[in-house]
Amino acid sequence: MRKIMAITCGRNALIGSVALIGAALAAAGALANGAPDAGAAPIVGVITVERKEIVMTKDAPGRIAPMRIAEVRPRVSGIVLERSFEQGSVVSKGAVLYRIDPTQFEIDLDSARAALARAEATLSQASRQESRLKELVKGQTTTQAQYEMALSAARQAEADVMAQKAAVRRAEVNLEYATVRAPISGRIGRAMVTEGALASQEQLLPFATIQQLDPIYADFTQSVSEMDALKEEFARGGWKPKSGGAVRTRLILDNGKTYPHEGRLLFSDITVDPGTNQVTLRAEFPNPDAALLPGAYVRVQIEEGVRANTVTVPRQAVQRNNAGGAELFVVNDQDRAILQPVRLGRTLGDEVVVEEGLHPGNRVVVEGFQKFMSGGRVDPQPFPYGQKESRADRG
Repeated sequence: MRKIMAITCGRNALIGSVALIGAALAAAGALANGAPDAGAAPIVGVITVERKEIVMTKDAPGRIAPMRIAEVRPRVSGIVLERSFEQGSVVSKGAVLYRIDPTQFEIDLDSARAALARAEATLSQASRQESRLKELVKGQTTTQAQYEMALSAARQAEADVMAQKAAVRRAEVNLEYATVRAPISGRIGRAMVTEGALASQEQLLPFATIQQLDPIYADFTQSVSEMDALKEEFARGGWKPKSGGAVRTRLILDNGKTYPHEGRLLFSDITVDPGTNQVTLRAEFPNPDAALLPGAYVRVQIEEGVRANTVTVPRQAVQRNNAGGAELFVVNDQDRAILQPVRLGRTLGDEVVVEEGLHPGNRVVVEGFQKFMSGGRVDPQPFPYGQKESRADRG
């Protein structure tokens, strides 16, 4: 019996020794694989909240529109003899674009001038006759009725001269219209009519289209609710216009780059679109190199004003709960990351305005969220703006 018990105790002791050795080997393997010490707090990137003055901006989608646009159309009918411009080139106001066969209009002008000369000769004769009878009627050598007939003939001759002068002027204008000129300065598009075509005042297709591109407009919309909120903020004194009160605007191109020239806000349409509840705004931008073309999609950025005592955090610091509410991890005095509900305002590039929930001096976690649980201890390290990853992530 004693022998059996001794064997059993020896077997249990052997099993315990094997278990201890296995645990020791597992621990050694974990250390060899670089497993972290359970007692070390993870490094996270934080920023310290402070109030500051910021420039508030508003982004809105928009389209580029020409400052002026004019369709080149014929004002007389005839055969097109010549096109005098390069398609896509810049033309000046008054430059010759097309020439219509002027032969018919030259003949009409010669005819009108001949009719005017005849009318002037008739007027001269009628005027002399009226003058003679006027003297004769004073000496009672002729009757009053004869004088009145002569006076009437002279006045009719004057009217005929005036009518013929108008006919001459009309013929001159038609001859001028045979040379089609640019109504405005700008960039002309493709030619819609070629030499040999019959031009007509009633034709639907224009000869070409000219667009003035410098300066150029950017049209965009803003909701009525946003405009009302901005007015209320100004009324409360929370906002103030930038120096000079001018509203500056910038353009974000379709490729994401910022247009190098600043613009200015021109007007707000007083009519609200009943379908979208928005008003139309227009900004003017210099376009010396014709980099902006009509119809191009852009984003218009408006500097609405300056807001003082504003708290902002990077957008990447914002967390969302199951209800969709915004939260931030705030590091307390015990270096524990605690979830703090906040109310967010407008997004400004890579930052977002925090309206409620934060105070100056709070430390907000920006990077390293995967390393801790809510309420866990952390090792907060200053996070520089614009850095893509923290030192802990790089290590």
